[in-house]
Amino acid sequence: MYFWKNIRAVIIRELEVFKKRPVYFLGSVGVVSFCAVFFLTFLGDGLPHDIPIGVVDEDNSSVSRMFARHLDATQLGKTVRFDTFPEARLAMQKGEIYAVCILPKGMYSDIGSFRRPTFTYYINGMYFLGGSLAYKDLLTIINLANGAAHRKFLRAKGWDDRKIMNFIKPIEVDTHQIGNAYTSYNYYLSNMMLPAILEMVIVILMIYALGSELKYGTSRHLLRTGGGSIVTVLGGKIIVYTTLFTAIGMSLVFLLYDWLHFPIAGSVWNMFPAMFLLVMASEAVGIFIIGLLPVPRLALSIGALYSVLAISFTGFTLPVEAMPAAIRGLAQAFPLRHYYMIFTDEVILGSGFAAWWPEAIHLFLFQFLPLAVMIRLKRAFIYQNYSKE
Repeated sequence: MYFWKNIRAVIIRELEVFKKRPVYFLGSVGVVSFCAVFFLTFLGDGLPHDIPIGVVDEDNSSVSRMFARHLDATQLGKTVRFDTFPEARLAMQKGEIYAVCILPKGMYSDIGSFRRPTFTYYINGMYFLGGSLAYKDLLTIINLANGAAHRKFLRAKGWDDRKIMNFIKPIEVDTHQIGNAYTSYNYYLSNMMLPAILEMVIVILMIYALGSELKYGTSRHLLRTGGGSIVTVLGGKIIVYTTLFTAIGMSLVFLLYDWLHFPIAGSVWNMFPAMFLLVMASEAVGIFIIGLLPVPRLALSIGALYSVLAISFTGFTLPVEAMPAAIRGLAQAFPLRHYYMIFTDEVILGSGFAAWWPEAIHLFLFQFLPLAVMIRLKRAFIYQNYSKE
C-alpha cells in the first residue's frame, strides 16, 4: 500500500519538475521532432539528383555533344559546360561542381578510326556523397558510350542486335536490392538514425534526471518522497519517462511505416514491442551510467559518447562482421545493435518474431543493469559527497 503511495508521490513530484524545467520537454519531444523533420525532408527525394558535373568539350563534335546530353539526361547528373579546363578546375575548387570530365580533341575521328580516345575526369573527394555519385554517373555514361561505339562497329559488319549484345555484355546482372528497391537514402538512413537519436535522448535525459538531483542538492528530498527506497524513486521516475519516451517511439514507428509508407516486409505491429524494449534498455543504460559515476558532468559526457558510439557499432553503415575481431563483441553492449537486428529481421526480411526473439531477450537483459548500481546511487543521494558540477 505504502509502496504504491510513495511511487505516486514520486510521479507527482517529477511532473512538477517537468513544469518548472522546460529542458525535459525540449530535450525529448523537441529534439526528436526536429531531427525527424530534418531527416525526412532533407532526404525526402530519396536520392540526390542534379549533381553539377563540369564538362570541357575539346572536340565539339556530334558524338561529344551527344555524350554531354546523355550525361545531363541522367537523374544524378547535371552538366555545367566550360570552355577550358582551368575554368572547370577553379569551379571545382570553389565547390560549385563535384567532378570534371574532359572530352578529348579528336574523339569523333578516333572512334571512327577504331582508335581508343582517352576520357579524363576529376572527382572532388572532399564531398564524399556528391563525389561518389558523380563518379558513379560518369562511369555509367562512359561505359554506355563504350558499348554504343562497339555496337555501331559491329552493326557495320552485319551483326544482328542480339549477337551484338551477347558480345558486348556477355553476362547479364540481375540485381535485387532487398528492402530498398528504390535506392532511397531516406529508407536507408531514417530507419535507423531516428531510433539512434531517440536512444541518445533517452540516455542523456535519464542521466540528467537523476544527476540534477545531485547537482541541485534535492536528492535527499527525493528519497524522503519515495519513502527512503531507491527502488521506489527509480520506479516513479521510470514510469514518467517510459510513458514519455514510449509515446515518442511509437509515434516514430507510426510515422515511418504507416504515414510515410516506408517499405516493411513484416508486420508494423511487431515494431511497437521492439521500440518499447529499446526505450526500456536505453533507460537502464542511463541509470547504470549515473549510478556508476554519480558526477553529473562526467556521467553526461560518458552517456553522450556511449550514444554516439552506438551508431558506429550498430552495423547499418559498416557491418559488424567486417570490424576487427577484438572490438566485434563490443557491439552487443549497445541496445541499438539489437534493435537493428530486429529491424533487419522484421522490416527487411519479414521473418517475424520467430527470427528476432533472441534479440528481444538481449534487450530485456539490459533491465538488470540498474541492480548493479542501486546501492551506490542511494549512497550518493544520501551523502551527496560527489562533485555537483
